[in-house]
Amino acid sequence: MAEFDAIIIGAGIAGLTCADQLCRRGLNLLVLEAGAEAGGRIATDRHDGFLLDRGFQVFLTAYPEAQRVLDYAKLQLQRFEPGALVWRGGAFTRLSDPWRRPRHLLATARSPAGTLLDKLRIAKFRRDVLADDHGLLQERPETTTIEMLRRRGFSSAIIERFFRPFLGGVFLDHELQTSSRLCEFVFRMFSSGAAALPAGGMQAIPQQLADRLPDGVLRLNSSVKAVHQGRVELASGEQLSALRIVLATEAPAAAKLAGQPLTGGANRVACLYFAADEPPCAEPILMLNGDERGPVNNVCVPSQVAPTYAPAGQTLISVTALRWTTAEALASDARHQLRSWFGRSVDAWRHLRTYSIEYALPRQTPPAPAGVSPRIAAGVYRCGDYCDTASINGAMASGRRAAEAVIEDLER
Repeated sequence: MAEFDAIIIGAGIAGLTCADQLCRRGLNLLVLEAGAEAGGRIATDRHDGFLLDRGFQVFLTAYPEAQRVLDYAKLQLQRFEPGALVWRGGAFTRLSDPWRRPRHLLATARSPAGTLLDKLRIAKFRRDVLADDHGLLQERPETTTIEMLRRRGFSSAIIERFFRPFLGGVFLDHELQTSSRLCEFVFRMFSSGAAALPAGGMQAIPQQLADRLPDGVLRLNSSVKAVHQGRVELASGEQLSALRIVLATEAPAAAKLAGQPLTGGANRVACLYFAADEPPCAEPILMLNGDERGPVNNVCVPSQVAPTYAPAGQTLISVTALRWTTAEALASDARHQLRSWFGRSVDAWRHLRTYSIEYALPRQTPPAPAGVSPRIAAGVYRCGDYCDTASINGAMASGRRAAEAVIEDLER
């Protein structure tokens, strides 16, 4: 007899969502995680009293899967100011959401980041993506994000000054080759909810799911060597048997364990963290590089969004780069660029840490995955954000579908 009804390999968002669903159905379950903590790519380090997310990330409160699964109140979500400040021509200019910040309507209309017609087209884009539900968005004609923006009539000015740094930072794709369907979904999420940070850092999201699991279900520091029919072999040599096995790792590891070729690639990102005595911007708002010069794509001050990200009297500054050579050159080049934004105060910033993440987000050029089947072999399933929209919501949706498939097959 098998030891477990199901074994899940990987305790990222997808695997934990799958585990949460299976535990609710009373299955005898085991989750194996190679690392020392749950969360996968959503991780937060504590460094000298600062909370450093491994790569700048935000949580979108409108995610439908997250609304169904997570307890938002316990996350103590702290919200960003809707909109962005765009650095262009030696000064910041504001692009706000006029539906939520009508007081900034005039400043947004006057912003040189785009023409007045561009801003009217943004309003139409917003109306279009809110008109259909998520399922209908996935049925729309698909192209790249850059081509979709051009077809919608946006000027090259607003594409380069706003959309490229904003959406490029979301998709970690400076060239905007990401599927237009993913772009429309993300724009819908930004338009219908808030961008936020949990008070305890982004890792509080997967940790909430991990904390729900019964004692003994999650085993950390348990690397898997191979998957066989109804059996999992650990790197330690231990053998575990299960009726169903779910691969909830990143795509390269899942392909290797399943003995399948790897398809698709990944987008990379670098995130630098600095500490300062004073914030370079008093608002909890995203700052975008609209100049197309230098390595910096965007800057924000997480401690202005969530004060818990920094010790009292200190400021945490996050800098995201999509193009760089080495970590050493990046820190120097970024500081030089930001000196032109914020002045000589940048010289006093203390460099805390640089994260260079090669597999930061699965690359989703057309055709993008939409509701990929979790079944890959007899008794073997998969889930992860590479199987759906590359997002927290996509990872959760994929984990839910894997759980539903496991339950259906066991009952059958």
